[in-house]
Amino acid sequence: MIEWEETESGIRAFDRTKTEITVRAPDWREGGHIHEIDRPVDESVAGYASKLRFPPNLVSITELNSDERHQHGSDTEMLTLPDGDYLANIHGNIKTYLRFSGSATIQKTPDFDALIIDFHDTIPITLGFRSHHKVPVDTITVPPTTDGLATAITYASSSHKTSGPDRSYPSLRGHPPRFEIGEEVDIPQQVRDGKKEAGIEIRVPDEFDSLFVTAPLAYYLQADVFVEQRSAPVLRAPSINFTYHFSPLPDYQHEVAELLRRVFFLDCLVRNAGPYRWNLAEMSLLDEVDIDAKAVYDSTPAEQLVAYDLTEFERIDDDLPDWHLSMYVEPSVENISTLPYLLSNLGLVYLPESSNLNRNELLDASLGDFYRNAPSASNVPQRAVAGGDSYRVGSTENVNSVDRVKPELHRGRVHGWLADGVPIDVFKVEPSTYRNRFNYFNREEGDIEVVLILNDKKMDDERETVSDIYLDRAKDLPINITVRDHLTRAELAEVFESQYDFVHYIGHCEESGLRCIDGNLAIEDIEQSKVQTFFLNACGSYYEGLELVRKGSVAGAVTFNKVLNKQAAKVGISFARLLINGFSIQHALQLARRRIMMNKDYSVVGDGTHTLTQSENYLPVWGQIKTDTDDFLLTYKSLSVSMSMVGGCYQPYIDDNDKLYLHGNDAAFSFDEDELCSFLRRAEMPILYDGELYWSEEEDLIFRIRAD
Repeated sequence: MIEWEETESGIRAFDRTKTEITVRAPDWREGGHIHEIDRPVDESVAGYASKLRFPPNLVSITELNSDERHQHGSDTEMLTLPDGDYLANIHGNIKTYLRFSGSATIQKTPDFDALIIDFHDTIPITLGFRSHHKVPVDTITVPPTTDGLATAITYASSSHKTSGPDRSYPSLRGHPPRFEIGEEVDIPQQVRDGKKEAGIEIRVPDEFDSLFVTAPLAYYLQADVFVEQRSAPVLRAPSINFTYHFSPLPDYQHEVAELLRRVFFLDCLVRNAGPYRWNLAEMSLLDEVDIDAKAVYDSTPAEQLVAYDLTEFERIDDDLPDWHLSMYVEPSVENISTLPYLLSNLGLVYLPESSNLNRNELLDASLGDFYRNAPSASNVPQRAVAGGDSYRVGSTENVNSVDRVKPELHRGRVHGWLADGVPIDVFKVEPSTYRNRFNYFNREEGDIEVVLILNDKKMDDERETVSDIYLDRAKDLPINITVRDHLTRAELAEVFESQYDFVHYIGHCEESGLRCIDGNLAIEDIEQSKVQTFFLNACGSYYEGLELVRKGSVAGAVTFNKVLNKQAAKVGISFARLLINGFSIQHALQLARRRIMMNKDYSVVGDGTHTLTQSENYLPVWGQIKTDTDDFLLTYKSLSVSMSMVGGCYQPYIDDNDKLYLHGNDAAFSFDEDELCSFLRRAEMPILYDGELYWSEEEDLIFRIRAD
């Protein structure tokens, strides 16, 4: 759902997640006929304008009479459009379409700060807006049996708007219907009608384990799923007499992951033979595996699967992105309801396995991560060593210490755990997590409400810095920041029971709860959490954070045991800036905690893929700079685990770069010193340089680059 409003300088459109786009048009006037936009839109508005200023997004333009297509990406040169009837597709945080007739010029400002579409005269236009954030529309009810779950998985793909390679576009995969447990099967007629017949079936052993693992592959292939008495799964395409035999579990889960990866990424390349074409950097990979993209694109889904199976995919596998999300899920009836949310993000499903983790192993894991990313040796003493630091806890306080386990992790950039145990290096999910997320979509539209709480004056430095970060971001987004000090138990409980989008708590946590000036508040004592996300930057806050999720929150960052005050402040400051600039909670914490030695002391509870705000760069990106003889090598890294990005592409705004890259793939560029410093001042992204995390425009970073 989209709403829009007129502003002093044009139009602002926003959705239920408080994601927005501002279109600046100084002479904007609403009115006139709303022209048809032959694309899915949530809201349209007609008006008059002579010039429009958008965020610096990628734009594709189609002349509707000739079907001639144009693109404008990272270049700042002007694109001139002659008289015609045009539909422009602006790829931003809110999908935006522009319909107009006449001539126009399109260009980006020299600093890549804006996209300008100039009509050179006041003309009638139509704007259409669509939210990237999808919600489940329908509900599938099935009995708590293997047959019931197989039926639910079969119809999960009814949300796909197409079949074939175009299903790899995130905009053409809707959110699967909800799964609910009942006494009998109930599938709404619109779900039955929406199910595409792909001609593919997967038959699995009669057990929940195999069904959970099968779900992502079956969902993407739009396959029919059946359970029967058999020792190992099999995939069939009867119309072309094709059979693909899998191994039994546990090998089956890895074979599913490999096949889904193969089909998905080959789809991402083959789809360029269709109507939506991009200058992808990875397109040459098809030549290495001898795929005729046009022939495959025009074939049936079953025929495409066979073509992909016959390729030597291993020749190009390393040149494609790592899989974005791997989930480790206990295959239980209780967790059936979570599957649609995992499928919406195309997360792989593995069976959870873990082993005990002793103190020395935990220390080795933390130090290993730190030193892999550490600053040069000359910088370690002043930047990383924690000598003389104090804990965020008094010597007489009892702090919860969490017994962690070592998970058996498989291929993937981000990992989530929906099972018993408290593993490191993953976000810990509760079944209620995903239902909680959609509760916040139903709130009345408004500003992003942030509360910063300081309950110990000794930690004031973190509060001051973090407050400045939130206030600075409020210049770009509608964010309200409230700062509270030294709360009582009743006051802190009231905060968690009030409608806020993010609560950043700085203080102490003991076994009996979060410390207040009149005692400790146990989260189990509050009635309900109405706080969407949180950071409990206090010693041993894991159980309190997990209880917030069980009480209604979506996700938050927590600690496992005692944390050193200076290191906690480092993590808190970095996490705040990353989260408020559009990074998911898991990615924000992964980047922030690499600044400290004991990085395994921090973790995420709830849905780690959740984001609080939008990114100025459309999607969250970060860079890593290394010296390369006389030049600098910048590796541009895109981060995305959400359904609105997976399968999409991005274009780094770097001079002379005309390539787009699949989300999750790195892009590397060489700069001399002046070119790099010029790029950094406008990039608005975190940068890792010599093991230290900076924000790109920081003068300390510019100084270090020039000094080195």
